[in-house]
Amino acid sequence: MSELIKVPTAAEFIAQGKTPEVLFWVGCSGSFDDRSKKITKAFVKLLNKAGVEFAVLGAEESCTGDPAKRAGNEFLFQMQAMMNIEVLNGYEIKKIVTACPHCFNTLKNEYPELGGNYEVIHHTSFLKDLIANGKLTISGGKFKGKKITYHDPCYLGRANEIYEAPRDLIEKLDAALVEMKRSKRNGLCCGAGGAQMFKEPEPGNKDINIERTDEALDTGAEIIAAACPFCNTMMSDGIKAAEKEGKVEVLDIAEMIASAEDL
Repeated sequence: MSELIKVPTAAEFIAQGKTPEVLFWVGCSGSFDDRSKKITKAFVKLLNKAGVEFAVLGAEESCTGDPAKRAGNEFLFQMQAMMNIEVLNGYEIKKIVTACPHCFNTLKNEYPELGGNYEVIHHTSFLKDLIANGKLTISGGKFKGKKITYHDPCYLGRANEIYEAPRDLIEKLDAALVEMKRSKRNGLCCGAGGAQMFKEPEPGNKDINIERTDEALDTGAEIIAAACPFCNTMMSDGIKAAEKEGKVEVLDIAEMIASAEDL
């Protein structure tokens, strides 16, 4: 029997005459993809442990419109965005946290011109703040001394200059962080950005996710840390292609912290 995890909706908060401290934007991947659901659950467990008053939109959450915009359908993007903004503003949401850099970038940088003004935080920055404020403590646990390499998601790194929060969290797990040849500003895309996640790769010598996974494997790391559900999928596919399943794991940073804490 699976354990019950407490996840209140914004509608439930309003019914009690309250507003959540922060809205957790789950995103399409975190809601529907079986692998990404594990990231969602891990992050929710951490929010509950830290005593954060959070809510989700539940069935009222729709896609941010990122894939539509990147694929060139500006009209569909604006329709999706306006629907979400109406819901968010209706609940008087001020602060949003999300584990998806695509949602993060879209909500933070592209919603304001359509009337959606929120403080938007990526889950790695949010977790770092919780630790800094003493609301969450982490110890290395099973990751102590393990060799871990971190892959920078494009929409977190180059697009929004967030490089240190994820690395700080890995180091707090007492792990040995090893960098790939291409990292931070020079990091290589996992191959899923720009709506490429939803189509077959175009002809070429080597798929981007295979190239990137090879760079990760070259570090000798036992774990590839990711901070994006799309990157997680692409790197996991790369590990399968390299036949390294069982030897190398791809984990989201939230999963690593929750696992270290035995949540």
